[in-house]
Amino acid sequence: MAPRKLIPILQITTLLFDCDNTLVLSESLAFEACADLANEILASHNIPERYTGPQLLSEFVGQNFRGMMVSLKAKYKYDMPDAELEKYVSREEDRVIAKLRAALQPCEGVEPILSKLHAEGKYTLSVVSSSALRRVQASIEKVGQDKYFDPKSVFSAATSLETPTSKPDPAVYLHAMKVLVKEPGECVAVEDSRSGATAAVRAGITTVGYVGSYELEERGKMRKVLQNAGCGDVMEHWGGVLGGVGGD
Repeated sequence: MAPRKLIPILQITTLLFDCDNTLVLSESLAFEACADLANEILASHNIPERYTGPQLLSEFVGQNFRGMMVSLKAKYKYDMPDAELEKYVSREEDRVIAKLRAALQPCEGVEPILSKLHAEGKYTLSVVSSSALRRVQASIEKVGQDKYFDPKSVFSAATSLETPTSKPDPAVYLHAMKVLVKEPGECVAVEDSRSGATAAVRAGITTVGYVGSYELEERGKMRKVLQNAGCGDVMEHWGGVLGGVGGD
């Protein structure tokens, strides 16, 4: 096995973490709520297809709800006025947050890593997500990770931008770096999905992939997906992130 390429630590000042299925195991919970609303939308437009949570997750992992609904509209070629879309976006936030507050768990092994990074104080720690800001904040608060992130360093492609978007659009990463006054060469992103990794790479950021939230049989496939998206290093366990940024 070829030695893992380490990222020179002296160049790094900032670690940018995706949230869903990178810091917290939220995707399956969220997609259950999303599927209910997606099916309601399809039924209202007389489209017979229906989705389960796992089906939505498989097809749209890494996208926020707005992005998924735009993709569904393009796939099934129906019209949805902006006002109708925003109504569903608001309902989705409430339903997902309720599920997260009831049952959310952190990704395995992430707590000691965040605790160590925070205590050392070497890096600016930031969350950069496609999900709505309310959902991201509810997620990290539920599992006690909010103590590691300044609220001003938590960013949402759905909420923080003047024009809402979703990964793989790099806009949220570009926005985060602008607010944090950082250059791409100072940053490392950690992402679990093709769309997330693509967004970070398009922003010029060195990106580490994380596959620990996937089932064992899926990890090899996702490793290749993340490598193809531009991740130079992919970790299965959270301990690997320190090696990825030049740690011990």
